[in-house]
Amino acid sequence: MSRSRNTVALGIASALAALGVMTPAQGAESARELWGDVTVLPGREGIVEIAGYEGGALGAGSRLTLTAPEGAEVTQTPLRAQDYRGRVDADGDSASYTWSGPASGRPWQGRSFPFVLAVPADAVPGTRLAGCVVRLTDARGTRKDVGTCAVTVGLPEPTLTRPASGIALAARPVTGGTAYPGAQITVRYEDTKDEGVTGQGPEPGTEVCTATAGRDGRWTCVPSTALPTGPGRLQATATFNGVTAVSEQIYVAVGGAGRAGGRQGGDDLTQ
Repeated sequence: MSRSRNTVALGIASALAALGVMTPAQGAESARELWGDVTVLPGREGIVEIAGYEGGALGAGSRLTLTAPEGAEVTQTPLRAQDYRGRVDADGDSASYTWSGPASGRPWQGRSFPFVLAVPADAVPGTRLAGCVVRLTDARGTRKDVGTCAVTVGLPEPTLTRPASGIALAARPVTGGTAYPGAQITVRYEDTKDEGVTGQGPEPGTEVCTATAGRDGRWTCVPSTALPTGPGRLQATATFNGVTAVSEQIYVAVGGAGRAGGRQGGDDLTQ
């Protein structure tokens, strides 16, 4: 390396040290190898699995600690394995696993470590909660690895309650249900001969109508064209803030006069 390049490298190292940034020579064996991700519905709990440490062996007293992201809490350390001791702080802001096994063990390599996170009921779907940090320290508290976890607020599944299954339908039945307020709803139709669930089989289901869930979560829409005669299935997809959820599918049968006599033309909106 030339003298000028040595000077530049030393200058960068000095600047990083002044900012409190550790270079590899200052301690950490690896950087940001630890990782985990989870999607949790508002008001629910989910498990984030932390894994990825590939550094040197750490003996008894080494500890893996997760700091909960903003707005969430750690509620459990569900791993039940010999020589691992889980602990959740009283305020739920963090939790940890401590290794109490032999000093020659490699307790953090080749396995994942579950933490249960609770997301508040008012969390907005599609939001990624900031501040989830993971760190691994030895028995002296020296940091050996750091990482992050991605905690995304999921979107509750929409419901599809209209039309009812098991009755003859007119060609353009009213469809409706509930979803997260403001979610964009797309209703799709597939013939029962197609494999897979609606929108997830070999070919996406045919879009028949769209709607937006109101403040009370309710939505309705009417197919713009007549559904094919015979058996089929409908499913609603909700999209909000970049996340998506699908309803259970319902089986329908279009044909005959429909429940209300099957008016002719484009105004046939009966179930």
